[in-house]
Parts: sequence; C-alpha cells; structure tokens
Amino acid sequence: MKVLTAAAMQELDRRTIMDAGIPGAVLMENAGRAVADTVARRYAGVHPGPVLILCGRGNNGGDGFVIARLLRETGWQVKTVLLAEPALVSGDAAAMLAQYRQAGGVIEAAPDTVSLAAVLETAAGCRLCIDALLGTGFARAPQGVMATAIDWLNNQSAPVVAVDLPSGVDAGSGAIPGVAARATLTVTFAFPKVGLVSYPGAGHAGEVVTVPIGIPEALAATAPDEFLLVDAFEARSLLPPRPADGHKGTFGHLLVMAGSLGKSGAAVMCAEAGLRAGAGLVTLACPAGMQQIAAAHLVEVMTAPLAEVDGAVSLQAMAALLELSDDKQAVALGPGLGASEEAGALVRRYLKETPLPAVIDADGLNALAGHLEVLGQRRGRATVLTPHPGEMARLTGQSVAAIQTDRVAAARDFAVAHGVVLVLKGARTLTAFPDGHVRINASGHPGMASGGMGDVLTGLIGGLLAQGMEAGAAAALGVYLHGLAGDRLRPRYGDAGLLATDLLRELPMARNSLFKEIPC
Repeated sequence: MKVLTAAAMQELDRRTIMDAGIPGAVLMENAGRAVADTVARRYAGVHPGPVLILCGRGNNGGDGFVIARLLRETGWQVKTVLLAEPALVSGDAAAMLAQYRQAGGVIEAAPDTVSLAAVLETAAGCRLCIDALLGTGFARAPQGVMATAIDWLNNQSAPVVAVDLPSGVDAGSGAIPGVAARATLTVTFAFPKVGLVSYPGAGHAGEVVTVPIGIPEALAATAPDEFLLVDAFEARSLLPPRPADGHKGTFGHLLVMAGSLGKSGAAVMCAEAGLRAGAGLVTLACPAGMQQIAAAHLVEVMTAPLAEVDGAVSLQAMAALLELSDDKQAVALGPGLGASEEAGALVRRYLKETPLPAVIDADGLNALAGHLEVLGQRRGRATVLTPHPGEMARLTGQSVAAIQTDRVAAARDFAVAHGVVLVLKGARTLTAFPDGHVRINASGHPGMASGGMGDVLTGLIGGLLAQGMEAGAAAALGVYLHGLAGDRLRPRYGDAGLLATDLLRELPMARNSLFKEIPC
C-alpha cells in the first residue's frame, strides 16, 4: 500500500486541481464531509455532543469548518474555535468559514493563549474533540497558542479525532519535533501518510481510516511508490515461487556463520530459521568447540567447525570459511559471534572477499562499527544489515534518541550512503533501499520484544536470499513474515512470554496462511 509524504500529497492535490479541473474547494468539501460522516458513524452514541472543533487558519482548519457545518446540520451541538484572527484565514478555507457563518454557525476566535484559556474553560464538558489545527504541510514544533491547544487536547478524557494527521506530527517521517496531539482516531485523505504509519507519529494516530476525497483514480495511480506499507497483499506479491518439480537444490543453500562459547542458542535459531524460510539446505559454520552442541539441536542442519580462540571464531578460519562459501547462495552472519577482536576481523575480511549476498546482524554489525569502508567495498553485492536502534547508533555514531526521533531519515540516509538494504528494527520496522525507497512493516506486536527474535529474523532473511530473492524484497518479506508469525501467536501468548523458538515453529504456517488466504 502506498503511503505519501506531505510533498507527494500536495503534488497530487495540485494535479487534481490543475490537470483534472477539480476545484480545491470541492476537495475540501469532500474531505470535511468524509470526516463528518465517519464521526457520525463511529460516535453515534455521543450524539448530539457537545463536540469541540479546534481549527487552524490553513486548509486543515478549512476542513474543520466544513465538518462543523455538516455536524451542526445533523443536530450536533458544535463549538468551533479558530486559533487565529478570522481575517487571517484565506483561500478555500476562508470560503468554508464564510459558508459556515452563513449557515448560522458561530466561530469563537482565540488567537492567543489568554483568549484560548477563556474559551476552553467553557469547553470542559465536550464529549468529542476534533483536531483540525495543523495539516500535513506543517513540520515545525508547534509554538504558542497551538502548543497550548494541543496540550489541552492531550489532557481531555473525551475521544480526539484528528483531521488528516494529528497536529504536531511530521507527515513525512513520523517525527515529533515538539508537542503532538494524541488522537483516538485519525481520518486521513486519499492515502495514508508516512507519519501515520511510522513511529513515533504512529503512536499518536490511534486508529487510522483512509477516505477518498475525489481524486481521480488515474491520477491516484501515479502517486509515487517511494514509501510502501508492507501489508498482507504487498507481502504476498513478494513470495518466491515453489515450482512443483523443485528439489532441495532448487531452493538454495544458506551458509550461517554464528555462535560462540555461551551463545550457541543464537546460532541454532538463526540456522533453523533459514530452513523455516524455505531454503533447501543450511550449513552452520561455528567455533569447533560448539559444533557438537549445535549438531545436537539441529538435526536437519549441516554443521562445520571453524578454528577458534577462547570459544570464538579466529582469523585462522578464513580459508575454511571461503571454501564453505563456494557452493552456497547466501550467507547470514553475526548472531552470537561474540565481540572478540579476531571474530570482528574475520567478519570484516570475509565480507570484503565473499561474493555471496549477505545478511548481517548482532556481532556482525558491531564488527562493522568504525569500519564502514567494508560496505563500500561490497557495493554491487547484495548486503542487508538488520540493526536495532542501539546497533544503529553504534554504526552511525548518533545517539539512540536521535535515531528514534526520525527513524525514516536514519534508515534511508544510511542505506543510500552505503549502498545497502537497511532493516531498522523496532515497532513498524523499516526496510530502506539503496535507491531511497522505504518499506514500512505492518505486522508484529510488543510481545515479540524478547531475546532471540533478531536471530530468527536474520536466518529468515538469509533463507529468502538463498532462494534467489533480491535483497530488498527478501528483507521486506522476511520482516513481514516474522511479524505475521508473532501476530498469529498473540491470541495464545498475549503481549508477554512469547519465545523466539515459538516463532520459529509458526513461520511455515504464517507463510502458508499468507499464500492461501488472500485471493488473487
């Protein structure tokens, strides 16, 4: 599903007005009517209110005037507050303000914090609030009267309906540069916005409903696919083929380099996930001292011993590792490797020399921190990195807070700069491509925040790479299947106590359900 930035949506609006000849006032009327209809359906039990509508002086406020007029016509007790002098409202919004007044509606102007406080004092009993303050074109931190109004909204017990976007959320990234409204429901227009489906903005959106506003289908089809929300339909389109005459060689051989003393579980889960992803064969290369442990847990996986130092792989394993790579289609490396200097040096040297598509996680990522030139030497070879925010901070030298403030920019900038596919894990995991495209994952839940989940994801993406999938597609599909397996287990486990090994067993059923349940 396409999700748009503010700029992309504004361009679509412009083309609708200029090329299709649909006036902006018609689009605004359609938008306001869609919100009013949604409110009437969703909050029928609240009728006749009272309902408070907070409007800014721009187009978002214009939508608010339409909503106020239409709700008032159907018997709602409407209190409409404009956070500006009415004379400052212009364009289509001014026309909608005039229509509202002509229909008998009353506007209470509150252009400053003093007047706003007086108006809001009389609104404390409202049973529903509508946020029509700031639209998609506003990307700065709200100040003054706007910030005060948003703070007030966030302290109400009544539901809050956001018009197009919660005020204070950056439409293009989900970043929140200051204060932002916390909506119960967001009614957004034509397409979801990036800020509604990517955190932290997604945490302020509540339920998101997308409504049409009259943009012609032919024009809507031309909207850019720079950002996609990976839902079940999108994921199904990525599934690799399983020909009826296929055999284990058809579906690729994945090499996994993982594990160290005390961290054999990470290697075991990563290797098994490669098979659960559908790879025909998986070989786990691990320190010689843990080979027997791994073999005892992985009946279907082949194991190969690597030279070690103090329980971790050593540089002496390089020749054997390259030999093991000869007949493989992809490599997954990093889970449980340990932080020894030799293990890190081996990772860097191996990545420079192997032509195999690679997915890198955990200690493999730590080995790259401060040595990003390795990625430059891999340009032209498929490379997927799967950091959580802490690992991303180490890779970039930024703080975790900075990464989380604008996750989209952090992931996309790194992917473009280094020519890799970057999977930034977390709520609504992001997959950023070297060309700047971003995929936002729609599956998963908080119960998946437990040890070992990343090891499973690494093997899952590796298994898809081994089947010949392009790196970006393998990463986006792997992330979705990983979350889908967790979603399928949520009714049984809830939001705590789910183990990575539970997820492993669910992966084939998750894939199968995705294939079977969505009609062509």
